[in-house]
Amino acid sequence: MEALDSARAFVKDVKRVVIKVGTAVVTRADGRLALGRLGSLCEQIHELNMQGYEVILVTSGAVGVGRQRLRYRRLVNSSFADLQKPQVELDGKACAAVGQNGLMALYDTLFSQLDMTSAQLLVTDNDFRDTEFRKQLNETVVSLLSLKVVPIFNENDAVSTRRAPYEDSSGIFWDNDSLAALLALELKADLLVLLSDVDGLYSGPPSDPHSELIQTYIKERHEGGITFGDKSRVGRGGMTAKVKAAVHAADAGIPVVITSGFAAGNIIKVLNGQLVGTLFHRDAIKWVSQGQFGARDMAVAARESSRRLQAMPSEERSKILLDVADALEASEKLIIAENEADVSEAQLAGYDKSLISRLALKPGKVSSLANSIRVLANMEEPVGRVLKRTELSEGFILEKMSSPLGVLLIIFESRPDALVQIASLAIRSGNGLLLKGGKEARRSNAILHKIITSAIPKNIGERLIGLVTSRDEIPELLKLDDVIDLVIPRGSNKLVSQIKASTKIPVLGHADGICHVYVDKSANIDMAKQIVLDAKTDYPAACNAMETLLVHKDLVQTGGLNELIVELQIKGVTIFGGPRASSLLNIPEAGSLHHEYSSLSCTVEVVDDVNAAIDHIHEHGSGHTDCIITEDHEVADVFLRLVDSAAVFHNASTRFSDGFRFGLGAEVGISTSRIHARGPVGVEGLLTTRWLARGSGQVVNGDKDIVYTHKDLSLQS
Repeated sequence: MEALDSARAFVKDVKRVVIKVGTAVVTRADGRLALGRLGSLCEQIHELNMQGYEVILVTSGAVGVGRQRLRYRRLVNSSFADLQKPQVELDGKACAAVGQNGLMALYDTLFSQLDMTSAQLLVTDNDFRDTEFRKQLNETVVSLLSLKVVPIFNENDAVSTRRAPYEDSSGIFWDNDSLAALLALELKADLLVLLSDVDGLYSGPPSDPHSELIQTYIKERHEGGITFGDKSRVGRGGMTAKVKAAVHAADAGIPVVITSGFAAGNIIKVLNGQLVGTLFHRDAIKWVSQGQFGARDMAVAARESSRRLQAMPSEERSKILLDVADALEASEKLIIAENEADVSEAQLAGYDKSLISRLALKPGKVSSLANSIRVLANMEEPVGRVLKRTELSEGFILEKMSSPLGVLLIIFESRPDALVQIASLAIRSGNGLLLKGGKEARRSNAILHKIITSAIPKNIGERLIGLVTSRDEIPELLKLDDVIDLVIPRGSNKLVSQIKASTKIPVLGHADGICHVYVDKSANIDMAKQIVLDAKTDYPAACNAMETLLVHKDLVQTGGLNELIVELQIKGVTIFGGPRASSLLNIPEAGSLHHEYSSLSCTVEVVDDVNAAIDHIHEHGSGHTDCIITEDHEVADVFLRLVDSAAVFHNASTRFSDGFRFGLGAEVGISTSRIHARGPVGVEGLLTTRWLARGSGQVVNGDKDIVYTHKDLSLQS
């Protein structure tokens, strides 16, 4: 299980939980019972029961179920003439009496299938005025729970003397939401879960696309600032009633989570500490003062800090980077210790060797990262550079200027060194940053983030760079297209594809790193051996490592292919063949020609010529980095011109496809996109442009009084 979010850490001490399920969850839109949702509810309660939790259920739905059944009875017992008359609304108390019987019969059947027993307890508002009743209620519930029986509460609407919901000012509870809160207090529950037909409390009506899910309700911030939507389609309460009940219980010391009863497994997720639904807790305001913020708060804070960073003189921004580099080197022992703990845990958990290789910070890595940051610090100022100056008309000058993108969200797996590179690039380019690393690098990422943010001046604010610690926050972050400007995923094909499908925010990155090396018939074989070995074995887990070796057919006869394969095998590389190579060489056939091994394995295939190699790359490659080894410059030019990849090399290892090696200082990733940035993305890939115009009173006025010159000017004003 992923580490508990700090705001939900209290769940580890929860033993007794009250679950309230609303009418909208219990019934379908046509009024019939929602058997699937009720079945899921009972299965979750059974699982909690088996884990030792004491579960108390408060259920709505009796009136709705009874109304549906009585409408049917009235229909079958009415004459055609009766049906032509105006239909009188059914008596709610009669509906409750009929529906309660059917609802409890269903609960009893479902729990029986799970080898569990349930008990029905019907209560009214007046019952709680009697202290003896309260005492007996506690004793009965304790007795039932000791026998692993699930007490199921409902208000006895059939005999209730209440005039109308919320009209009886002397009432103790007004609906099943407030009943659930009352029971949580009376029965000394550790947690109250209110199941709704939406994911939780939103900043506005859930149907409004601008509404945001509130993960933690802070009374001092949210009270009076939330616009509620329509009340429940079938019950008495709706979200207004749930919030009132939740605030009341939380103020009394009972944590409450409002979450969806439609989503599978949400109760289990709540008790596992995952960020689902909206939490109400009396200590919530303290968490804010201690720096715990939701997704939107983090993104807004990063934007505000980035604007303060952009306003700094260039020398001061460079100094921040130099301070970061010094801080990393000073803390090297601490960083390595935390990283070694991550590596040991990953090994015990049975992670792939390729992931562990990416996770480990090898000797000298911290110093190397610090030096790359110093290179960035000493680069020419990238922000605010004038790229083009044009005289639009006399006395009217237009400038095109480089500008930060805004707020970046980087989601990466395994590699803690990526955090350092990305953070330093964000500072250099004046961007705010949100980082979500893999859980396997939790300790490494936390210490690196702490060291880097401690070097950021207080007038800028350490929230310039936010570290997202829970995977459950990612869906909320991906909705923030009004605050976050670019998402860069660094990881598996699955990760990148999932993110692209889950957000409106532009996504920059690559899904696969299927890099090819093509050895032409005119290649220098000694050179080819060196390049092929380096491309495959220098760092097999890297996205720029060779995954497929393409060889001209003539090298089969000359023995060149055999020499290359022997060299790879000596270095421990497992060889798989394409259809042609596996037949010629009697080696195992690759399962797919579009495969990223990220290990000491590769595919070999034989092709007729350079054009066949290009066709193979376009069909099976990923547009990342591809290389040709040849002494024929005309063939090399064909390959360089026609291979449609982010980086294409002649007589050089694919491993050079890297931001640091390109002289970019560092990189946030390698992009195979065709829009904005392509290949290794350094500082320039994190910038956009804006236009500044300096006039002297010009107006358009139908273009009558202006003479356009559109003259290019030197970049120096």
